[in-house]
Amino acid sequence: MKKFFRKVHLWLSVPFGLIMAITCFTGALLVFEDEITRFSNRELYFVKDASGVPMPIDELAATVAAALPEDVTVTGVTVFENPRRVWQVNISKPRRAAVMVDQYTGEIKGTAGRTPFFMTVFRLHRWLMDSMQPGGGMFLGKALVGISTLMFVFVLVSGVVIWAPRTYKALKNSLKIHVRKGWFPFWHGLHVAGGVYAVLLLLALALTGLTWSFQWYRNGFYKVFGVETAGGGGNGGQQQMRNGNGNGNGHGGSEAAEHVAAEAFGGWQQAYEEVLRRNPEFRQISVSDGRVSVSSGCVGNSRAADTYTFDSTTGQITDVALYRNSGKNGKIRGWIYSVHVGSWGGMVTRVLTFLAALLGACLPLTGYYIWIRRLVMRRRARVGMTANR
Repeated sequence: MKKFFRKVHLWLSVPFGLIMAITCFTGALLVFEDEITRFSNRELYFVKDASGVPMPIDELAATVAAALPEDVTVTGVTVFENPRRVWQVNISKPRRAAVMVDQYTGEIKGTAGRTPFFMTVFRLHRWLMDSMQPGGGMFLGKALVGISTLMFVFVLVSGVVIWAPRTYKALKNSLKIHVRKGWFPFWHGLHVAGGVYAVLLLLALALTGLTWSFQWYRNGFYKVFGVETAGGGGNGGQQQMRNGNGNGNGHGGSEAAEHVAAEAFGGWQQAYEEVLRRNPEFRQISVSDGRVSVSSGCVGNSRAADTYTFDSTTGQITDVALYRNSGKNGKIRGWIYSVHVGSWGGMVTRVLTFLAALLGACLPLTGYYIWIRRLVMRRRARVGMTANR
């Protein structure tokens, strides 16, 4: 039986191993993308002085709206728990665009978004630098990553079957990584023991990652949890809703800003204050036209959010949809994301996910090394036998 699994392990790893390594390594880099981005550009994401009183949300949104082109609207404002974090103002164009605004002065500090470095890492991770099709269907880069990830699952399972020791002594020895016995024992130990240590997390990453690659897999994955995939159903967290009122005032001073605030952002500040009163401990609060979402950042689904609906005229809360009362469809999507990026258990699971992904990148490379070395040794043995005849 092990002989069969060795062949499966080898002949799935050889053609797809390099893509597996790239996917795992780029995934490890993306685990701490937000922290690295904020640390490397603190002037964009943090204010210098947080001793003042933040501007009302409606005035802040109006200030940004007055500076935007006529065909671009403000769709929401996100407030963070850290008073030094600048507020994020979402805009309608381009897709998922946002600007960072000093909430104490109204200064627009710059545009939020992925840095060129992490955009490259993301495209490598998802599509091997290919370009996503407008319709969102299958294309070469996406297919290669998806197939390689699927093969990775079989490689991991077959690796566990091959590794399974029969005695306690063999188990103890197989979990050691030797660092003082030469290169081959080190790489071999890293391949075997490293794979055993990381296999559960790597399987979780691969099985959740496949939901972004294949529709048939996503449908089957959701059905296992009793969830229907038809329809939109967004994740909790920041919701970007296009504001239909528009701001045709172009450039403007305080008078134009007040007009925009009165017409387009009515009730935003009142609703925010009421939601804040009900949720004094929060990770972020996002306000948009008639809706407020609150994320607590608790352990579990990192995209979990309570949603409040409010009257755009008075700001009065008219309806509350708590995350704990939502159906499976609203929860499973956030859980898949949280498990895939390792955020489900806070910083501890993120660090473990980072380390597991790094080990996942090493497994194909060390496997190539072991395989090639064995081929060389066999060739030398054959040459030696031929010479002795």
